[in-house]
Amino acid sequence: MSRAGSVVDRDGLELSLLQLSNPAVLAEPAAFYRSLREYEPVHWDPYTHAWVITGYSDVTTVLTAYSADRAPAADYLDRRGLSFFKPFADMMRKQMLFMDSPAHGCLRSICAAAFAPRKVEELRKFIDSTANELIYKSVSSGRIDLIADFANPLPAIITAKLLGVPVEDHLRLSSWVIDLAEVLGNFQHHPSRVSEILKSLEELKTYVALQIEEKSKRPDYGLICSLMSAAVDGQRLTREELIANIIITMIGGHETTTNLIASGFLTLLRNPESFEQLRDNQSIVNLAVEELLRFESPVQHTARIAPEDLKLGGKLIKKGSRVVAALAAANRDPSRFLEPDRLNLLRPDNRHLAFGWAAHFCFGAALARLEAQIAFNVVLRRLQQPVLLDNVLRWRNNAGLRGLTALNVSFQSS
Repeated sequence: MSRAGSVVDRDGLELSLLQLSNPAVLAEPAAFYRSLREYEPVHWDPYTHAWVITGYSDVTTVLTAYSADRAPAADYLDRRGLSFFKPFADMMRKQMLFMDSPAHGCLRSICAAAFAPRKVEELRKFIDSTANELIYKSVSSGRIDLIADFANPLPAIITAKLLGVPVEDHLRLSSWVIDLAEVLGNFQHHPSRVSEILKSLEELKTYVALQIEEKSKRPDYGLICSLMSAAVDGQRLTREELIANIIITMIGGHETTTNLIASGFLTLLRNPESFEQLRDNQSIVNLAVEELLRFESPVQHTARIAPEDLKLGGKLIKKGSRVVAALAAANRDPSRFLEPDRLNLLRPDNRHLAFGWAAHFCFGAALARLEAQIAFNVVLRRLQQPVLLDNVLRWRNNAGLRGLTALNVSFQSS
């Protein structure tokens, strides 16, 4: 039901991002984004108190020119009835994802060094062996939950190795990360989940603090040690800054890659010709991953703040206004992509925005791409004649980091 005076699409849905809390919309958001973009590509959403940007060109402008320094102030949270969010906001203020230059540039350069092409390539054999080992565990049963048995543990294990923490801790890390990602991705938060998510935050912070203490005694070559020894603006990171940026790296390295692998495989199942095309010619997997990133963007949107009064799409965006760049909508913009709602694994000039743009382009993109390329090749090689077993697909309660809760498939083993 729409509220008085609200703008609705042809199906009677309010043109507000709060619609992403509707399971039916979250399951198939492309039509909603299309309605929003066609109605008004720069649209004031009174329910999220933000400008929503859905066109490709305008989204790139926002990602290039608007401020990432958007951690909410304590008094703002109190006014909105979101006081529970304060521990997360305190952590956000110390994370590079929510910083502008020069602090962002210095911190990013430290973390990005761990994802240099040479270091990513060094992980190739480990990723391949881990992917094959995970699939092998399900071969004898002839069925697999692609989330629980493969797409979730694979990036969790790789991220643990990258950070230099015990790989056997990946299940605990994954559980914590999913809870925290729920806060980062949603506009509304279910009261019944607050205490559990706060508990996950404190447990993960304690875990990371213990790892820092251990690394100070026994240094290694993982990212945690790199952050501990590096300096930003001539100063080392504080313990709180270390913890905050290790946590955001965990979330970025795990949650988005899980969703890329699982949603990508579901997309291939729904497009049998593309499935056969990739299975028969796995040399195109790099192009296929880019198209799957565009078609089913793991990160649906990201926020920015207008640094001054700016014009965008004919609208005046006042200084300090919150702006939501809908990456998933921009990736289906027909003014940028020919037949945007058609899956084309060989799509040329596929400069999607799934990893962001400009200064905040995901520094872990190379690793995520490699993990996905290996994952798809392993799955398509090992799982013959896959059949989706779920009559109803359920998506996580996360509007921004969209992913499935399960993906049960039967198959013939190769």
